[in-house]
Amino acid sequence: MPEDDLESLPGVGPATADKLVEAGFESYQSIAVASPSELSNTADVGESTSSDIINAARKAADIGGFETGSMVLERRQEIGKLSWQIPEVDELLGGGLETQSITEVYGEFGSGKSQVTHQMAVNVQLPHEHGGLHGSCIFVDSEDTFRPERIDDMLRGLDDELIQAMMDDREIEGTPDDEEAMSVLLDDVLDKIHVAKAFNSNHQILLAEKAQELAREHEDDEFPVRLLCVDSLTAHFRAEYVGRGQLADRQQKLNKHLHELDKVGNLHNTVVLVTNQVASNPDSYFGDPTQPIGGNILGHKSTFRIYLRKSKGDKRIVRLVDAPNLADGEGIMRVQDGGLKPE
Repeated sequence: MPEDDLESLPGVGPATADKLVEAGFESYQSIAVASPSELSNTADVGESTSSDIINAARKAADIGGFETGSMVLERRQEIGKLSWQIPEVDELLGGGLETQSITEVYGEFGSGKSQVTHQMAVNVQLPHEHGGLHGSCIFVDSEDTFRPERIDDMLRGLDDELIQAMMDDREIEGTPDDEEAMSVLLDDVLDKIHVAKAFNSNHQILLAEKAQELAREHEDDEFPVRLLCVDSLTAHFRAEYVGRGQLADRQQKLNKHLHELDKVGNLHNTVVLVTNQVASNPDSYFGDPTQPIGGNILGHKSTFRIYLRKSKGDKRIVRLVDAPNLADGEGIMRVQDGGLKPE
């Protein structure tokens, strides 16, 4: 949206409009979903003025009011599903990972959390008719887990039909057996994965804000951003905020971070996929003592919660723990050299 449109809002002159644009508030919609304190700090105006700006933006963007269930249903038709390419897991998830939602994948070390993020970074680039979202990926790496070599493995591990579909989609001449064509395809796939390493929790929060800018920049591209991965969401927060005395501060920052990620998903019709670490609950005498960290804030903010559990060999149990419209259940996948595979 052109910058001068913002100046039509009450209390927004050229200088304030410039500050808003620099901070990523380029549209009425992005201003409408902001809080008065957030806008006040960004644009250097009072909270009262910020409230007036937000209210005017909500009217201009036609956001924030009630709507009928039929209207909600119609809007939900825009939601995309990102396939795991594992029928049992896709059925469990109602077709795959949803856009405009946060999906949390948690499990102990070696359960396959990072494998899921890498596989989705490939799958999201598939055409719609093959279970992808014809989009690019943003990958926030807080544990030094991203490996382009693993992307290569997973790309080559796709069925030949899917590889050929990706080549045709990109107008790459060749077949999956053609090494030169595969090399060109790999370079193109890697070019559509935007990776940033987060060095601490503050940097991670900043990268979430930068992700909004990047998604906005690529909104009209052939491959818009359709997947935002954070691997892992909680590692830095867990390391930097130790003990009960810092728990409130940690949860407050984590809550803000989750809202920034959610904003990317909602404003840009993007899948938000986060991995989470676990802890063992010593008070649990029955059942699995493994519990995700992050507390109720993460539990409430995650639309879908998936628990990965190790099984025999390369088998992993994929358990849907929480979803608003799906029954709990389990599926099985394998983590192999060629990526995630059906049992």
